[in-house]
Amino acid sequence: MSSVVRIRLWSTDPNNLNYVVSQIMDIAKKAGVRIKGPIPLPVKRLAIPVPRLPHGEGSKVWDRWELRIHKRLIDIEANEHVIRQIMRVRVPENVYIEIEIKRR
Repeated sequence: MSSVVRIRLWSTDPNNLNYVVSQIMDIAKKAGVRIKGPIPLPVKRLAIPVPRLPHGEGSKVWDRWELRIHKRLIDIEANEHVIRQIMRVRVPENVYIEIEIKRR
């Protein structure tokens, strides 16, 4: 019975996210394990209308503030050596990682 490691990554900065994904992909390719991904998931957009200052007398004027959350999904064949190397990858502050082991 083989296992698969599912890695979910998300960030507000796509450059940092792609940097971490490329590091993980390099580790997996050097080890020669099977890889699926990186699969780009839909971008989540959080839009918040904010009143523009100064908002005293007169008509209301609004600014729109938007936060975009970029996501990636990678499936890697479970290998203890590869997982230990992935755990050592330096991850920027605004990149979040979730690692899950799935049995097939």
